[in-house]
Amino acid sequence: MKSRWNDTDAQRYVDAALTDGQSEALGLRIYTSRIVGGDPDLVLHGGGNTSVKVKAEDGSELMHIKGSGWDLDTIEAPGLPAVRMPALLATRDGSKLSDPEMVALLRSSLVDPTAPNPSVEALLHAFLPFTFVDHTHATAILALADQPDMRETVKRIFGGRVAFVPYVMPGFDLSIEGDKVYRAHIGCEGLWLENHGLFTFADNARASYELMIEFVTLAEAELVRKGVILSGPQQSDEELEPALQARITEVLSRQGSPFAKRLSIDYRSTEAIRHYVQRDDVEQVSLRGTVTPDHVIRIKPWPMIVQADADTTAIESALTAYSERYISYFQRNTGRAHEPKTMLDAYPRLVIVRNKGIIALGTNEQAARIGGDLCEQATRAINAAEDYGSFTPIGEADLFDMEYWSLEQAKLKE
Repeated sequence: MKSRWNDTDAQRYVDAALTDGQSEALGLRIYTSRIVGGDPDLVLHGGGNTSVKVKAEDGSELMHIKGSGWDLDTIEAPGLPAVRMPALLATRDGSKLSDPEMVALLRSSLVDPTAPNPSVEALLHAFLPFTFVDHTHATAILALADQPDMRETVKRIFGGRVAFVPYVMPGFDLSIEGDKVYRAHIGCEGLWLENHGLFTFADNARASYELMIEFVTLAEAELVRKGVILSGPQQSDEELEPALQARITEVLSRQGSPFAKRLSIDYRSTEAIRHYVQRDDVEQVSLRGTVTPDHVIRIKPWPMIVQADADTTAIESALTAYSERYISYFQRNTGRAHEPKTMLDAYPRLVIVRNKGIIALGTNEQAARIGGDLCEQATRAINAAEDYGSFTPIGEADLFDMEYWSLEQAKLKE
């Protein structure tokens, strides 16, 4: 992976920030957030988050943190709302916060009460004692993070520069655990989040960003060491067969479906996707889950699978089987929840067309396109993960908790 840092561009963002009465640090934070977000092998569609700590005019410490509903590739100053640090830091050694309590704390700490909700990982950003903090879901990192028992491998790859954080639910729990791991590894330059992604941090914008690039490059080198070549993003090069599209549309948009009013389809067929959908064990692999937890709110826990020549009856049967599996999944897991859960619709968001490609489904073109982008990255990560060892994402219970987490579901309403 290559750094996209450019001194001229960076200065342009600094100048624009100063002209708008903002700090140089915020200008650089906007710039590096955008070059992170501009690389689909680092983050996609609301994924990842960034922050910068600054001094207010009265000398108090503030943190600009990515706001919910913003994408890094197009972020502007309003998408990095400022929060007052003292109340956030006080939670480090306080009592466990529920999700509503954490959200209330973050909102009450906003300098501008009309600003968007700070990232659910804001507390971890606050705890890390660095000016700039970057968090991504890089494809190469995911191919390795979704492997079992990677603690010693991470130590070998990064030589102690990156500390290993076992999987913990994002939000308050991850913030506390990530902080504990950092404090046990003072001097590390990054945090490896099992099944999730990577944090890097430094006291200047370029250093934090380029640590991310360096560490992703080291992950790529580890894949190559095992003979695994991770392909870059690929453009779809085949069209969906019109008759199959018509049959799928007919079945999935019938009355009672979430797509009854409108069904948008985004079909992808690339070399990497075809390699994935031609696997003999594609059903078994696809049922394991998503490559990073937050993808589940966009593409559901697993896809529906149909043959390329499936007739209407076969598609109906596949949908029935999918719905029954989803209902069983909900029933198995809802009893563990701390509060009552209402089941979401039992319809897929991805359809594997065996040996051909993947269809992303949405109630509008944007939702379908986002699903298509996520599956394009996911198939490359899964292919690499399987070639390296075994694609092993978070288990069903954790995936359910993520799918039915109110703070994640809220993203779909923004």
